[in-house]
Amino acid sequence: MLLNKKIPLTYIFGRIKIEIIYTIIIWLITYYCTHEFISINPEIPITIPAFMGTAISIILSFKLNQSYDRWWEARKIWGSIVNESRTFVLQLQSFVKPAHENDIRTIAFRQIAWCFSLGQSLRGLDAVENMDKYLSTDDLKIISKHNNKPLAILQLNTNHITNLKNNQAIDIFSQIRINHTLVNFSNAMGMAERIKSTVFPSTYRLFLHWMIYLFIITLSIALYNVDWYEEFALLLTLSSAFFLLEKAATQLQDPFN
Repeated sequence: MLLNKKIPLTYIFGRIKIEIIYTIIIWLITYYCTHEFISINPEIPITIPAFMGTAISIILSFKLNQSYDRWWEARKIWGSIVNESRTFVLQLQSFVKPAHENDIRTIAFRQIAWCFSLGQSLRGLDAVENMDKYLSTDDLKIISKHNNKPLAILQLNTNHITNLKNNQAIDIFSQIRINHTLVNFSNAMGMAERIKSTVFPSTYRLFLHWMIYLFIITLSIALYNVDWYEEFALLLTLSSAFFLLEKAATQLQDPFN
């Protein structure tokens, strides 16, 4: 689902308020030292912070690309789950004999529960919360015994399809087609769980953070002869842009949240 709504500035800057506070503190300390100890103040040409800013931009661009790739892959996975779920119910309605409408309804509601349960599980939430409107009491008891709740729901549907085949409600070829769809569900769930469990190294994020703060220090020293309000505005603008991009990339790393 795409959310087409405006994002308030309070939310945007609320994401980086801690970084802004650190930036102001670092700038105040650097500004005081460069003007209080001007005789020993090192002369840093503006090309050095410019070079660092370029390096940070390249690193941020790489991180954004990698994060967006994760988000786009997750979107394709969830899109395939939606499409396969529709196909699954259509297959049930086409292949299962009309006398077994209750079985079709039960399996279809389990599939709805599986989608919700998988989404909850990927967000780290209770995977069976509010599932009583889709699952029977017996199903909930069986699922509660498993660590991977979505997999348990998928297994219940697989067993149900097998029982329909044994009761001659569907033929062998229809069972093969339906089982192929169930395999696609399992593959999609595994790919989604792989994205969820694969994280960026924390040292990568810390290195980028420290590099931005170092950029602030060197740029402040290089601009020691500029009026304080101009220096402050420039530092705050550049650092805010870098931190906002870094936060956006970090958010995209976990697309299911």
